[in-house]
Amino acid sequence: MSAMLARPALRVASHGIKARSFSTTPAPQATLKELETRIRSVGNIGKITKSMKMVAASRLARAQKAMTQAKAYGVANSSVFEQSEASKSEAKVEKILYITIASDRGLCGGIHSSVAKATKRDIDGGEGQGKSVQVVVLGEKPKQQLTRGSVINDLALSFNQIGRAVPTFADALAIADKIEELGLDYDKVKIVYNKFVSVISYEAAFFEIYPLKALQASPSFAAYEVEGDELAADLGSFALANAIYAGLVEGHAAEISARRNAMENASKNASEMIDKLTMQFNRMRQAAITNELVDIITGASAL
Repeated sequence: MSAMLARPALRVASHGIKARSFSTTPAPQATLKELETRIRSVGNIGKITKSMKMVAASRLARAQKAMTQAKAYGVANSSVFEQSEASKSEAKVEKILYITIASDRGLCGGIHSSVAKATKRDIDGGEGQGKSVQVVVLGEKPKQQLTRGSVINDLALSFNQIGRAVPTFADALAIADKIEELGLDYDKVKIVYNKFVSVISYEAAFFEIYPLKALQASPSFAAYEVEGDELAADLGSFALANAIYAGLVEGHAAEISARRNAMENASKNASEMIDKLTMQFNRMRQAAITNELVDIITGASAL
């Protein structure tokens, strides 16, 4: 009686909800040959990532040495602007030039997106918000990320062939000369680069450079007794090249370190994947051998 009463309820419910269909066909399983090919392929990739890690580790020592030497340029810049109190200049900051420093090469984690995001964040919600902004990009990787949004309208200049070797001061000087030849008008320069924190970490940081008019309006710049606008302009140009050089070299060291860490993680992942695939391969081979033995024994007992 209870079963008869339950049936109408089930029947009514079936009109409101469409029944789900389940496939009884099992999912295709990789064959032994496919697993063997996959294990060989992952092994080759692991060899490549391991060799790339070793290359990055050997280049890291040279990059760190160059970074240590280049930091003197950044310290010299900072001392000039701090002692002249350029940040307290009476000149208004209405136009900002951003110089985003990275490289053209990949396979180094999120190091390029780090400076790209820091640039966008400062333009959209930081000091650049509501001001006239121009962007110069060093490297194809950050350029690709910055040009996806509204920054593409502010892009004034870009450089490629960055990061192939340890940057030199001649490279920075050529970049600074090209920026000055373009005749960009700005009240302040903000250089965005990757700061080398340790062998396993980095962070986006800023250098601030002030042009000639800001230096001349600084409260303590007169203490330097700079005679003539030409010498002061040379000081501003040299400060820009110094800052670009310091950012290039430190960013290069951070990139090499990030690439070494990325390749180390990739090698570990490849090793773990090989272990899982090898275990699956052994289980399938053991099952195949067991099935063949069962067939032989069954056939022998039938005789």
